[in-house]
Amino acid sequence: MTRAKLDKKPQDVAAMFDGIAENYDLVNDVISLGQDRVWRRAVVDAVDAHSGELVLDLAAGTGTSSESFIRKGARVIACDFSLGMLQNGARRRGGASRGGVTFVAGDALSLPFADETFDAVTISFGLRNVADVDQALRELLRVTRVGGRLVICEFSHIPVEFVDKLYSTYLMAALPKIAGAFSGRSEAYDYLSESIMAWPDQAELSRYLQGAGWSRVAWRNLTLGTVALHRGFREK
Repeated sequence: MTRAKLDKKPQDVAAMFDGIAENYDLVNDVISLGQDRVWRRAVVDAVDAHSGELVLDLAAGTGTSSESFIRKGARVIACDFSLGMLQNGARRRGGASRGGVTFVAGDALSLPFADETFDAVTISFGLRNVADVDQALRELLRVTRVGGRLVICEFSHIPVEFVDKLYSTYLMAALPKIAGAFSGRSEAYDYLSESIMAWPDQAELSRYLQGAGWSRVAWRNLTLGTVALHRGFREK
């Protein structure tokens, strides 16, 4: 995928997330003005997991997003490359396989799962942090059963250009300061702001999903397009 290159190695990104794991969910709630809860509900509705289905929640962090699928009766694997995030989430729930969520460490570029394992796969606010987006999309396809679906929730771009520029100003200036006040790690949120700015728009990401082999790709905007949901299916 053609996108701006950020000066961060995968191990540096993992260490960065380890460092903000303790207050990660709180900071997300603050900087999104509570919209992260709306986005999580939208993901759950789009995945539409049924009782007995197995869902992969990639880049699950502390597992907050994963819990929503449990309430639908699905079984969930919460996978992330940040051990700090996984350990924090498991500690809150009393173990790595408690409360219906199983925590598994894994790299999006080489997932530790067999072919056609999951009924649904989803990744929220994590795809832009992987080193090779195309490979991650292919790996998600590989571990999805034929007939299964993918849902991506990711920061995106407001369709109105001048509004998008105003939003970008907030991302680059205000977001790191606000997040830093709650997390003590403003430099981590400098990176997150830059990664959002460098991310492709909704139409371009849809094309790359299709290129990776996903079918019936569609997307819709949330919160004016600051976030977008993309959906695809594995048909063969």
